[in-house]
Amino acid sequence: MKLVYRLAVLGLSLCSIAAAQAAPAARFTGHVVDSQSRPITGATAILTEAGRVLRSTTDATGHFNFPDDAATADVRIEIPGFAPQTQHLEPGTDLAIELVPATVTQNVVVSATRTNLPEEATASSVRVLAAEQLADTAGVTLDDKLRQVPGFELFRRSSSRVSNPTSQGVSLRGLGSTAASRTLVLADLVPVNDPFGGWIHWDETPALLIQQVEVVRGGGSDLYGSSAIGAVIDLVERPPTLAAGELQLGYGAQNTPSASLIESLSHGNWHGLVAGDFLRTDGYVLVAPAQRGLIDIPSNVHYQNADVQIERTFGAVGRAFLAGNVLNEARSNGTDIQNNANRLWRYDTGFDWNTSTSSTLKLRAYGATEHYRQSFSSTAPDRSSETLTRLQRVPTGELGASAQWLQSFGSHFTLVAGADIEDVRATDFESTFFIHPTGYIDTTARQRETGVYGEGILQLSQWTITGSVRFDHFVNLDAEQWSLAKGVLTDTPIPDRTENVGNPRLGVVHRLTPNFSLTASAFRAFRSPTMNELYRTGQVGQQITLANPLLRSERATGWETGTQWTEPARNAVVRASYFWTEVNRPVTALTLSQSGSTITLQRENLGQIRSRGVSLDAEIAPRSWLSLSGGYQFARATVTRFDQNPALIGNWIPQVPRNTVTAQATVTQKRWGTLALQVRGTGHQFDDDQNHFYLHSFFRTDAYAGHELNRHVELFASGENLFDRTIEVGRTAVLTLGTPRIVQGGIRLRWNDESR
Repeated sequence: MKLVYRLAVLGLSLCSIAAAQAAPAARFTGHVVDSQSRPITGATAILTEAGRVLRSTTDATGHFNFPDDAATADVRIEIPGFAPQTQHLEPGTDLAIELVPATVTQNVVVSATRTNLPEEATASSVRVLAAEQLADTAGVTLDDKLRQVPGFELFRRSSSRVSNPTSQGVSLRGLGSTAASRTLVLADLVPVNDPFGGWIHWDETPALLIQQVEVVRGGGSDLYGSSAIGAVIDLVERPPTLAAGELQLGYGAQNTPSASLIESLSHGNWHGLVAGDFLRTDGYVLVAPAQRGLIDIPSNVHYQNADVQIERTFGAVGRAFLAGNVLNEARSNGTDIQNNANRLWRYDTGFDWNTSTSSTLKLRAYGATEHYRQSFSSTAPDRSSETLTRLQRVPTGELGASAQWLQSFGSHFTLVAGADIEDVRATDFESTFFIHPTGYIDTTARQRETGVYGEGILQLSQWTITGSVRFDHFVNLDAEQWSLAKGVLTDTPIPDRTENVGNPRLGVVHRLTPNFSLTASAFRAFRSPTMNELYRTGQVGQQITLANPLLRSERATGWETGTQWTEPARNAVVRASYFWTEVNRPVTALTLSQSGSTITLQRENLGQIRSRGVSLDAEIAPRSWLSLSGGYQFARATVTRFDQNPALIGNWIPQVPRNTVTAQATVTQKRWGTLALQVRGTGHQFDDDQNHFYLHSFFRTDAYAGHELNRHVELFASGENLFDRTIEVGRTAVLTLGTPRIVQGGIRLRWNDESR
């Protein structure tokens, strides 16, 4: 019996050992949710072991996992818009990790200093909008969503949904804009301002691709070069490692169907992503009812965009990627003749490599090909008829490259250095008409900007000191104009022009307590005139703006000081600052003449403008189901010097109000869904340099509601300008109006690899 018993025990032991060897190791997995138990997609999970760093990305259900041979350790979860969190990870359990909004503790801001610096350590005035805030906004286009930021406005008050591309430049810090933007917009270190005109194509980036938008107010030419006078806006895109997808379908007033899609797949170290948008709207008639004529038809846009990315990761060490984007849009600008169309192809490739735990190298190469066309007309005073006056075609090519190196020396000092170059070539083909063709004007030119920069960041227990400087060499070259008028052909060479610019910046943050900080910064910035301003004649309504090939760059000097207070116990953060910016030689459209309803202007370097004021941002989540945010900006923006016409001194900068205010309230209940309310108010302003055309103040109310049927299906509805307020957009000299009441609804579908 004893022998049989011992043999049985031995057999069971051998079976147990074999089973243990055959059984798969316990899996390391977890899932990430927000305070309402909704899955968070695209969060990065970081597990650090001896000798290696493992990374994983949450899918559409919020799940992440690590290889079976990973050791028991702590895992850190990071995603823009939420506070990072670290928890202990055990094998064989599905760990639930709940993240809280980053407004409670800290936001990570990349675009402010070209490195991951917590928001409370940044001397700039920063506003971050996470994907959830963008999704819970009634506006359809990105520019309408960004109007949550006080002081954010396009050249005119109208939405990009119905406005001409040449009026879509950004105004921030009360500096206004012309056709070009005085704010630089980036996506993964690559500028997306139009290479020819400097305006922004707000429908270029697929909506679902945007993970977060960072608005860093104040000059940024010390790191980014031209155009970064009023602010730098960074569009943070979702990584192509989600292994998940989403489809959004909507329909709204003015016969407006829309669709957005994002899908990503992963196989080993290879990852791919495709995203795209479609929108078509019949639009509305911009001209005020009392001034409309027979020629007035709705202004509208039809556009499609698509983005494709392929990425190869090298563990936690680095990545290489190739990406392409296309925008195709067609617009009616309010009459049968006045319309424009644009096809813009962008492509970029890059390589990021962590040479060590404290050193990073980033390389980028990018380019763009654009074909833009527009037609203009002259309208009768009673707007009963119009006559074709000009056809324009503008092919543009852009090439650029950049390199950036980051090195940390211990935990207290970081050094950033880099260089970039951008080359733009374009030709403006213009055919003139007076009932019949009368001639043409063709202008070809080239621009090149080369810059080098360096930055040092010193972080101590109570102080963060940032110093940076950049040097730019800017040249306009190979410009020549051919014109044919009355049978005479004229060849006019345009002299090359060169400028060298240096832009330093110093920022200081002093933490008096863990929750209260004082900030101060001073900077120099610049914006070079675009090829559109130098060589192309533009028109909005009956307002004709002539080019000026003799324009020089705008030079800005500014400073700001402020405070930031955070209270985690109350889920609150408040930022307040006083800003002062002075721009010398600002490019402004000056009135030359007015005949009836036709106004002729020309771009000139005005003497000097100055904007000074205060800004306030506040965010609070007093309950887990309630979040409140808002802001206010007062900007006294005036002309302070103009020797050619001293009568303009003291005038308001066109299209810049003194007062803007925004407020948002969002209620989220897992059972009922999400309800968000947005209110925006803007004070009166003027539409011209002489301050003759007065635009009244307005308040606008928007609302959004969404309800999840399950984790894969969500229904939503929204309303813009719910009370149908009259919003005066421009007087050119015809009064045009902003967005009337618009209601839309739709459905969102989400999936991942396991649910398909």
